[in-house]
Amino acid sequence: MLSKLPLALLALLAATAAPACASGIDDKIFDQQSIDALQVKASQAQPREQCFIYAEIVHEMTELSLRQYAAGDEEKAAGLLKQIQGLAHKIHLSMSDDNKRLKNAEILLRHTAFRLTEMLHSSSFEDRKLVEQTLAQVNQAQNEAMMGVFRK
Repeated sequence: MLSKLPLALLALLAATAAPACASGIDDKIFDQQSIDALQVKASQAQPREQCFIYAEIVHEMTELSLRQYAAGDEEKAAGLLKQIQGLAHKIHLSMSDDNKRLKNAEILLRHTAFRLTEMLHSSSFEDRKLVEQTLAQVNQAQNEAMMGVFRK
């Protein structure tokens, strides 16, 4: 029985330590400076790279908007949601058959749509329409990216 106890403790330690050191897509804290840097990068990028960079910008803006909404700054969060809608349209315009990292953009947009759905469930009645419109735009961009992946 004593030899099983250290083995059980080791197994318990391994099971609880692994999730703590795993990193996820939302671990980085995004701010306006990183978004601005990505926008400069997108303006200077080749057309085939822009789709993924725009998806990164949309993701970072969504995460920042979620933080601002949670902090009670609905006005700034709403401003970011309006910018996200414009960028989702840019993703649509930058979609082509030779996009680089299109699958990565699709995955990022799917995650962004998930986060916007979370925001929709926690938003107030007044903010719900804007969040729904933004979610629809991001879903459309994600669907187009997914169709682009399958065309390849």
